Amino acid sequence: MGVKGFVEGGIASIVAGCSTHPLDLIKVRMQLQGENLPNPQAHNLRPAYAANSAAIPHNSIHVPPPPTRVGPISVGVRIIQSEGVAALYSGVSATVLRQTLYSTTRMGLYDVLKQKWTNPETGNMPLLSKITAGLIAGGIGAAVGNPADVAMVRMQADGRLPVSQRRNYKSVIDAITRMSKQEGVTSLWRGSSLTVNRAMIVTASQLASYDQIKEMILENGVMGDGLGTHVTASFAAGFVAAVASNPVDVIKTRVMNMKVEPGQAAPYKGAIDCAMKTVKAEGVMSLYKGFIPTISRQGPFTVVLFVTLEQVRKLLKEF
Repeated sequence: MGVKGFVEGGIASIVAGCSTHPLDLIKVRMQLQGENLPNPQAHNLRPAYAANSAAIPHNSIHVPPPPTRVGPISVGVRIIQSEGVAALYSGVSATVLRQTLYSTTRMGLYDVLKQKWTNPETGNMPLLSKITAGLIAGGIGAAVGNPADVAMVRMQADGRLPVSQRRNYKSVIDAITRMSKQEGVTSLWRGSSLTVNRAMIVTASQLASYDQIKEMILENGVMGDGLGTHVTASFAAGFVAAVASNPVDVIKTRVMNMKVEPGQAAPYKGAIDCAMKTVKAEGVMSLYKGFIPTISRQGPFTVVLFVTLEQVRKLLKEF
């Protein structure tokens, strides 16, 4: 039964991840809006020129205006216009690997804990136990899947960089291999504390909310145990997960995407430093940057995840 839960959760997660990948890519691009990109020309100034820059007339130096913040539809259109339709699936190989490692682990462990902690008399599990199971399963799953998560973020964000600074990873395997050689094996777990924290929040809120809302619908006789109940409970669970996890997700995306040059200080010292710099430069609401595409992705992802999961459970019921 334990292995069966991993298989069911893995299949559902891969289907959901691939079908909502373009929305996830748009979310990543929006979360990186406003972040200062490295300017190679700034390092090419001669010391004398840099020291005397105050004496140069202001209008003789062109300072590009800050980028305009745009919504998810505009971001999607710009990606298609500048990079092509296929760019919406940049990093999809990393998504498949991430879902295989991270989501299969968290869904399977949650199912194992759910079977152990469910009250045999009522057939239900207390809400606190559901949240605890989600926290444990999400944390372990994130630790296992962090390398694929880092690769996915980088592959999704690569198109926003200047051509000369793009990493141009060919696949998730190429990304992981090059990161290990160029930045060390530890770079594969960059931002892992954030990934674990986010995964614990997402899994606890998503899986616990789905089970709790589904139980309430069935117990109150609002609907039967069918597609309507699954869609309603899963969309509500997706909204709860998006609200709870978005601030951590923004910081995680920026820490994972930062480019560390040899001999130079990293843009962020860690998660707290990134959060403080982000809030200071862009305001508190910047932690909810990309929320619309997050909920636009989290809602469909959660619906596809649980509807697929319920169907896979029916197909594998006899096994």
